[in-house]
Amino acid sequence: MAAWSRRAALRLCATVVLLDVAFGKGFVEDLDESFKDNRKDDIWLVDFYAPWCGHCKKLEPIWNEVGLEMNSIGSPVKVGKMDATSYSSIASEFGVRGYPTIKLLKGDLAYNYRGPRTKDDIIEFAHRVSGALIRPLPSQQMFEHVQKRHHVFFVYVGGESPLKEKYIDAASELIVYTYFYSASEEVVPEYVTLKEMPAVLVFKDETYFVYDEYEDGDLSSWINRERFQNYLTVDGFLLYELGDTGKLVAVAVIDEKNTSIEHTRLKSVIQEVARDYRDHFHRDFQFGHMDGNDYINSLLMDELTVPTVVVLNTSNQQYFLLDRQVENAEDMVQFINNILDGTVEAQGGDSIFQRLKRIAFDAKSTIVSIFKSSPLMGCFLFGLPLGVISIMCYGIYTADTDGGYIEERYEICENETESQELMEESKEEPEPSSAGSLVPTVQEPKDVLEKKKD
Repeated sequence: MAAWSRRAALRLCATVVLLDVAFGKGFVEDLDESFKDNRKDDIWLVDFYAPWCGHCKKLEPIWNEVGLEMNSIGSPVKVGKMDATSYSSIASEFGVRGYPTIKLLKGDLAYNYRGPRTKDDIIEFAHRVSGALIRPLPSQQMFEHVQKRHHVFFVYVGGESPLKEKYIDAASELIVYTYFYSASEEVVPEYVTLKEMPAVLVFKDETYFVYDEYEDGDLSSWINRERFQNYLTVDGFLLYELGDTGKLVAVAVIDEKNTSIEHTRLKSVIQEVARDYRDHFHRDFQFGHMDGNDYINSLLMDELTVPTVVVLNTSNQQYFLLDRQVENAEDMVQFINNILDGTVEAQGGDSIFQRLKRIAFDAKSTIVSIFKSSPLMGCFLFGLPLGVISIMCYGIYTADTDGGYIEERYEICENETESQELMEESKEEPEPSSAGSLVPTVQEPKDVLEKKKD
């Protein structure tokens, strides 16, 4: 019996271990206060979470998959998680201000992850940041390999120079977003034309652009603007990221499930402008399309008809709407040029009036969404307080009315009683005799005398 129990316990433990491995839990280490002293020997990818946080619970299975895959490919990066509420001092030391917060810790450096919370994006971030800050490209074959692997990457061409120092500084700040390489002039493809050396280039959209300090300004700002492809599938998170670039975003708002000609045509028009006019507009404009108008409606505080085209300035929440239908790429180019020369008036913005309007709009949207998703919950949340307030108001109103009525009735009754008493006393009073009366006069009460005197 004892032997059978031991075998059953061993089977149970083995099952638990297999389940942990299957779900990746065995490759994500639970970290405690000792992590602060031991972490510098390794590179760590850490999820700082709170047990009550809904977003943290949603990330947990994805994080387990990250740990499993990083282990299976032999990555030097260790994956862990820390309860930031239990070890708040350590979390505060790493600058954790929200949950979940993903950081890659390498030596004395800590890099924040700000991308989409998907397994592939998180692993890509870990590979990029854990490697060398500036990766060398020693051959044309390696250059071609990098071109096939990455949609956007930056290359410094040349030897030691002040420009290279600026490039290294920019890379240390922006490595969380994109890749940085260095190469000699011989390694760069033959179709690349460089007017002067050294140079910084960005390769994307099957072409390249060369940094010009006179036209493009600060190198870090230029890299931050150019780290996106020219045409993107846009969502709310990406719009937030594009706000740091200072570019305007021209978006075709469509329904991707709708295969009608109008939806596909607007998307094609934006793609054509992004491709054929990128030399003219890539410094000032980002192009893309968005599926559905929910996020745009909340941004513009208006109901947009789909399909349509809108140009957004996400840095100050301004937007531009067409006053006519876009028939072709030429119409879109004309509209963009009108925006650039100031002949199209911007709407929205971040003024005090617009902020108050946004607060009211957000409150209204929240209430409507609650009633749509759960009418009973909406009635409970909003109906109960309104009912209590109504009862209180009714009670206050009726209390004042009844009190005045009772007080008025009391005064009327009191006056009637006094009048009746005076009449009765006057009837009972004996008439005086001229000759005098043999009957002795009875002294009346003091209060009656006073009333008579009155």
